[in-house]
Amino acid sequence: MKGKEAIAKVLKLEGVEFITGFPSNPLFESMAQEGIRTIQTRTERVAVNIADGFTRALFGERNGVAVMQYGPGIENAFSGIAHAHADSVPILLLPGGEERRRMVPPHFIAIHNYQEVTK
Repeated sequence: MKGKEAIAKVLKLEGVEFITGFPSNPLFESMAQEGIRTIQTRTERVAVNIADGFTRALFGERNGVAVMQYGPGIENAFSGIAHAHADSVPILLLPGGEERRRMVPPHFIAIHNYQEVTK
């Protein structure tokens, strides 16, 4: 079993019914195969805002899930993630990743940039 399939199975077991995101993330196909609805948005910020709004509407009983591509995708999601963090709204963010063999500087390293606005 591949990692993306394992993630999809775990999210299905946790009761996730849908994910939001911007294309170019391998999780979309795995989620769809598990019966999790995929909602593709026009921007990463909108995907994060939908996840944020879902969590708020259910008063934190269930958390929204957003996916996007690594690099420019995770960069574009920053403001939405920072907003959710500032308001203490829990969301699950699953950005894609670069293949190790393709990682050459300069790269946006999410862990360095997001350490102040995520847990």
